[in-house]
Amino acid sequence: MKTKLIAFIIVSLATAVVVLATTNNSPNPANGNVVDNAASHANNANIAPAAAHLPAAGQPENVFLTDDESNNIAVFRDVSPSVVFVTNTLVSRQLFSMNVMETPRGSGTGLIWDKDGLIVTNYHVILGANRIIITLESGNSFDAEVVGTAPEKDIALLRIHAPGETLKPINLGDSNDLSVGRKVLAIGNPFALDTTLTVGVVSALGREIKAANNRTIKNVIQTDAAINPGNSGGPLLNSSGQLVGVNTAIYSPSGASAGIGFAIPVNTVRNLIPQLLEYGKLYRPVLGIETLTDYWAKRLGVKGIAVLSVKAGLAADRAGMIGVREDNQGQIHLGDVIISINDQPVTNEDSLLSALEKFAPGDQVNVTTLKDEEIIEYSLVLTAPEA
Repeated sequence: MKTKLIAFIIVSLATAVVVLATTNNSPNPANGNVVDNAASHANNANIAPAAAHLPAAGQPENVFLTDDESNNIAVFRDVSPSVVFVTNTLVSRQLFSMNVMETPRGSGTGLIWDKDGLIVTNYHVILGANRIIITLESGNSFDAEVVGTAPEKDIALLRIHAPGETLKPINLGDSNDLSVGRKVLAIGNPFALDTTLTVGVVSALGREIKAANNRTIKNVIQTDAAINPGNSGGPLLNSSGQLVGVNTAIYSPSGASAGIGFAIPVNTVRNLIPQLLEYGKLYRPVLGIETLTDYWAKRLGVKGIAVLSVKAGLAADRAGMIGVREDNQGQIHLGDVIISINDQPVTNEDSLLSALEKFAPGDQVNVTTLKDEEIIEYSLVLTAPEA
């Protein structure tokens, strides 16, 4: 009887040890073993554990993150130091005294282009400013000088004199690689709330919007990433944290984000920066003509760009183009009416300027005009704009 009792106790103890060991190997979410459990099941199924389940830097170990969340956190962490806060101030005199005071006129966002202190933002962010202040992520502020502006592209290039080691230039992507549906992220300072992240997708490509000077900006990116007042001039990023666009405008009846935002493609900005550095403006070649305004062209029923006059010695004059002329009886006769450049139709001054922006001084172009109801082809060598 005693022998049976001892044997029963031994078997019971062994069972308890087995149960205890099994319990210790079970995952306990409260102890942060969820990742180990996922890895264990993945290994049993010959599938590698998802890196998305690993916590991001600075996150507690028991935080579960999806692939998308991990990517959002990584992009924001890496790119935030390249995003700056732009303050536009105005100097004005008080109404009932001679005191001059500086008041904030507006704010926006910018991005660090290089370690030489170049800052890219929107033209409308700095429009009318007496003083521009750039604040880095570190909180350090610097006065900015305007290097160049391109109102027709809503881009402004500024410079601050800050130590190079405090500046982290943004990584550039390729806006030609974008397609509808790709994920994009926007970082900016909406309503002066600094360094805010929003996420969305590319909603459309090739959109057209109006710039501050009423010029048409072509090939604009449309996104549903929330872009609010204050986001202007900030970066639109791909999943790799590369710049693919500069946020510029929203379409909204209320003035707040309605899911329709626009950004200037980075390839447009990349081509523009050298011109702003060298000339301070968009360097567009010219034909050497004065054109009839769109108002008068519309009143006269002109389909195209009516040449008002040609400038002596420039391309149009050398090619033999003529402008509006008046006969002995005081009757007005149209000269050449430009209808296309290199087979690209032009219908107004905006489309003419957009066509010329694709070329450089010295390029040869074919200009098609209508004169006296006859189609005429001219070959012109474009000249540099006047200083």
